[in-house]
Amino acid sequence: MQPTNDDTPLLTDRQRAILKMTEQQGFVTVEGLANAFVVSPQTVRRDIIALDRFGLLQRFHGGAGSVGEGDALRLGHTRKEAIAIPAKREIARRVAALIPNDAAIFLDVGTTAEAVADVVNGHGSLQVFTTNLLAALRFDHRRHDVQVISGRLAGQDGSLVGEGTVRQLARLRLDYALIGCSGIEPGGRVMDFDLAKIAVKRAAMEAAGSAILLATGEKFGRSARAEIARLSDFAHVVTETDTALAANAVR
Repeated sequence: MQPTNDDTPLLTDRQRAILKMTEQQGFVTVEGLANAFVVSPQTVRRDIIALDRFGLLQRFHGGAGSVGEGDALRLGHTRKEAIAIPAKREIARRVAALIPNDAAIFLDVGTTAEAVADVVNGHGSLQVFTTNLLAALRFDHRRHDVQVISGRLAGQDGSLVGEGTVRQLARLRLDYALIGCSGIEPGGRVMDFDLAKIAVKRAAMEAAGSAILLATGEKFGRSARAEIARLSDFAHVVTETDTALAANAVR
């Protein structure tokens, strides 16, 4: 045990090590921690719950993440709507060319995903699964089968999250998962701020035959709280220009 005072929570050596790993890696999984410390997943979950209650990390489905946001800039949904509008429209056009009629897709949250919804709405027929309430309303429901995956409402962007949301996605078999992000680090880590949303993104990628990353050029070189996946995990990385993709050496 570490020494403590009235303002400092009493942590075990393992809890301090978990906290250090979380701060270094951005987020950690229950399975990875159990293997690292040679303890049961239940023991790790108890440690994570305690650290979450102390406000030292953030618990999420299957693991935990750092509470810090580093140097990254987090913008609200209203401000995001006014940023890079032509770029988002071009990304939407390029993504639409990759999606055939009658495909089953997952559409992520975010203003770029909303731009994609506007364009793929012109397809003949799609089966759309989404946790994005704002995007769902952009589809012609007479033409497309749009299913909103239930969950807890998380912010102004109309996103739905939670363990139940992740479980619903795990039961699906999709053709494409269209995934947004907050930043892409130079080493190829695709990043986001919200750990609950990251869990949903990962579940959608697992359920899909192909994952497509939606990223405007200004996302490259940025960081955020935790990793969604690596760039190599995506079948397609769609940005507004081919030169932006090449210049940032994403592969």
